[in-house]
Amino acid sequence: MTTMTIGTTKASLPKGPDQRGWYWGTGRRKTATARVRVKPGTGEFLVNERPMDEYFLEDRDRKAILGVLDKTGQRNKMDVRATCAGGGFTGQAGAVVMGLARSLFAFDHGLEPALREHGLLTRDARKVERKKPGQAGARRRFQFSKR
Repeated sequence: MTTMTIGTTKASLPKGPDQRGWYWGTGRRKTATARVRVKPGTGEFLVNERPMDEYFLEDRDRKAILGVLDKTGQRNKMDVRATCAGGGFTGQAGAVVMGLARSLFAFDHGLEPALREHGLLTRDARKVERKKPGQAGARRRFQFSKR
């Protein structure tokens, strides 16, 4: 990824297409990671080499993913390939949403206002809080007994 120095910080700029014309984006959510690539095409959407409707069975997940393409006006105009790993289906869907938004941003910088307006380029940093010793869970305590 090319970098540009602004003051003392480095801002990453998305790369152009690879040798085959794909624009890449990586998304993460909880413990799930998705590598998403897009290029202009007929609207074919594959996740782990399977159609998206077969991979994501929950309607909520499919709507969230297709919402990115709807909000940017790119539905049925882009071919999308996603590779997911880790986490569960909802986390993977969230990772695909972010990776798709990043790859669309790499494809066309003019889509940034629409993507930012809907919060699609912002990483959701929430993760499962760890269980602490001497407690039943992350925050739950064992039952207190006076006697």
